[in-house]
Amino acid sequence: MIEKNNQFVYFVALIYSLIIVILISIPAYFYVEVEKNSYKQLKEQELQRYLLGVEKDIYDFSSSSENIYDFPRSFLYDSHIYNADKKLVFTTNLAQASRLNLEQSSELIHKTISLNNNRLNASYLSVSALFSYHDIYTKVIIFGLILGMVVFFLALFFIKMSISPIEKANKYLNVFFNDAMHELRTPIGVMQLNLEILKKRGKTKELSRLLNSLSTIMMIYEDIEYLIKYNYVDYRKESINLSQFLGDRIDFFSDLATSKHILLHREIGSDIQLDINRIEIQRVIDNTISNAIKYTGMYKEISIKLYEDDKMITLSVEDEGCGIKDTKKIFTRYYRETEVKGGFGIGLSIVKYICKKNNINISVKSVLGEGSTFTYVYIK
Repeated sequence: MIEKNNQFVYFVALIYSLIIVILISIPAYFYVEVEKNSYKQLKEQELQRYLLGVEKDIYDFSSSSENIYDFPRSFLYDSHIYNADKKLVFTTNLAQASRLNLEQSSELIHKTISLNNNRLNASYLSVSALFSYHDIYTKVIIFGLILGMVVFFLALFFIKMSISPIEKANKYLNVFFNDAMHELRTPIGVMQLNLEILKKRGKTKELSRLLNSLSTIMMIYEDIEYLIKYNYVDYRKESINLSQFLGDRIDFFSDLATSKHILLHREIGSDIQLDINRIEIQRVIDNTISNAIKYTGMYKEISIKLYEDDKMITLSVEDEGCGIKDTKKIFTRYYRETEVKGGFGIGLSIVKYICKKNNINISVKSVLGEGSTFTYVYIK
């Protein structure tokens, strides 16, 4: 079944947007470098023109008869005059002159020229201005954010458009499964009831086969029903006598085990209580026991133990079956180690989900050709 997952859609759109922005940022980086060089050259040209203007003004004063020199000032540029020893004689900005010291600064741009003889006895004229790429960086950041948002929403739009038919099919599929499961419940219940009545009258080999087949159908039915409903049904916890409940489920599978001449050996502690949803703990127990029976050969034994101490409740199911090749993959949905035994590969994925939801630790030990042990531990 296909499940709608808005978080996944947003995640894919975000990843797609990041990839596009990263790809665009590569040529954008070189463009910004070119833009920075052009910007700096422009500022240096403007500074050069101002420098030549101040130089001309100094020479004009030197050739004039005026006694007072009104040094040109600007809001954008600062001027500094040095003597032949490169010591500061005059400045329009002392703080900036001390930082400049006739050397290039990362926060300042400046131009310096040597002066001919003049009435100010100045040997060097330097003009400086504050310089920053802040405007360029701000534009790049704003452009990047706008581009990222546009790409994200476009990606989101096209992804949603592409999965819209799938969502519609999923909707119809959900309706179909819900209706089908509802319609199947009644005939399965009727079959089970009548077979139980026939069993009381007299048990035959054919009747046992029917009961075993019906048990398998019920297992598959209940797994699929839980798989359909677990996202929107609130499975509330209740206090369950786990000892009695486990015993009832073992009795339920006794006919199936008997048909294979498998002995279900039980060691169940008395009156063990557990707060959990009845349907969910049944899915855990039923899937574990049915798998043990399915993969255990004729004339073998399955040991089912339930015990409690001060800190934890432990349930273990040990079989003498064929063993498991990869214990890490068996809880993956739709995974099956073998096609021979059939099944849909959903039972243990449901078990893992329920255990994670209820803080139950799962451990699996298996030896090929010898058997497997599933252990569930609930820490109080």
